[in-house]
Amino acid sequence: MVKHIASSIKDESLIQKRRAELQKGAVKLFKQKGFHRATTREIAKAAGFSIGTLYEYIRKKEDVLFLVCDAIYDEVKARMEAVIDTNKPSEGALYQAIESYFQLMDDMQDEVLILYQELKALPKEAQEYVLDKEKEMLSLFEKVLENSNQNVLTKQEITLIANNIFIQGQMWGVRRWVLQKEFTLESYTKQQFNLLKNQLAYQMQVKEKGRR
Repeated sequence: MVKHIASSIKDESLIQKRRAELQKGAVKLFKQKGFHRATTREIAKAAGFSIGTLYEYIRKKEDVLFLVCDAIYDEVKARMEAVIDTNKPSEGALYQAIESYFQLMDDMQDEVLILYQELKALPKEAQEYVLDKEKEMLSLFEKVLENSNQNVLTKQEITLIANNIFIQGQMWGVRRWVLQKEFTLESYTKQQFNLLKNQLAYQMQVKEKGRR
């Protein structure tokens, strides 16, 4: 999808470099003013570009928002895949997956907040693309849960729990004005994980009773 954003520049490495600069500048500006109030000239200035240079790499303001959304999911997916062993069947692997994801959400709080606030401004095709990338990340949690649950959970339950974990990570940044007054990231992660363990233990007990 990013490749479909028109550019008059032919050097692909330069396109990636400039668009990364554009994305970083845009995040700071969108945080201050919001997507709709920011002008393309202000976006160019925030990225250190002239307005003419900006239009060499994008064609419309919505392209910038899409680059921000795309960068968030690419970064999260790449960093999670680097640290998570989806084939390791243990409680520790599940905790590592959750801890790594929550840390990423802490590192990218501003980007995640912008994503939630402004995703609706993207064209329908771009929204669907972003949501497909979200599903790719959910699949990482589903694999870890599948390998850690010892056949306790159904496929539907695994999907629901994976979505809960996903939202809990994003909630750390989206509701930071409440949560970060009460918790450190470490205590938030541990308490969310303990709640998950209790839920899994309860479901195991219920299913064991059902087998008797």
